[in-house]
Amino acid sequence: MPDAQSSPLISAELTNSEVSDFITTFLDRLKSESFKNQLQLVNELAASEVGLEVLMQFLLDRQSYTPGVIEGKAYQVLFQSNDAKSQAFLDAHFPEGIVPLRSDRGVDYASLQGLLAKQEFQAADRLTLEKMCELAGDLAVQRKWLYFTEVANFPSTDLQTINLLWLVHSEGKFGFSVQRELWLGVGKNWERLWYQIGWKNGNNWTRYPQEFIWSLEAPRGHLPLSNQLRGVRVISALLNHPAWE
Repeated sequence: MPDAQSSPLISAELTNSEVSDFITTFLDRLKSESFKNQLQLVNELAASEVGLEVLMQFLLDRQSYTPGVIEGKAYQVLFQSNDAKSQAFLDAHFPEGIVPLRSDRGVDYASLQGLLAKQEFQAADRLTLEKMCELAGDLAVQRKWLYFTEVANFPSTDLQTINLLWLVHSEGKFGFSVQRELWLGVGKNWERLWYQIGWKNGNNWTRYPQEFIWSLEAPRGHLPLSNQLRGVRVISALLNHPAWE
């Protein structure tokens, strides 16, 4: 049976029986290997038609579970492919994306999911702030930024949806929960956190937008910006929100 290191075998002509065995073997590996190997495996499976079939079956098998990073990566590969079968599969089974778009206030997160699935992180960051302003109400929508006092009233459901969208579409690098984990890891020391996530360099704040890194090359926790230009209070309110308890 081929392994993921053997790309010629992945792309070779296979009999129906070999295809079935291939799919079974790689499904087992996707569910059992280390996180790092799983990510590598998804990238390798993206290179062939039968590999895309493995990813489709993997997502079907995982459909009843809360999506994680590997499910998000598999979805992104199918979403970004030019394969008609993959697109038809996503339209049929995941018409709104891999993350359930739950909201207690009727906010539509479909466009945010689309931007993140395409790795358009700068546009997704701007839209994240817009969606949080929607959660805060008409006055926040008009002013286009948040008061920290408004964050406490955000529904946990919505913050968890926004966070999961960022998490699963960034290979686990971005999201409020990642920022909270890092913040707790430095003893809730904001200055240490700013340097760790790339929001500060020396004595200077990272300049928006040109000095931020809008790709997976960014430090872990770099995004979303959480109204970063308005100081610590908004992100403090976000990271202390009951959504993460």
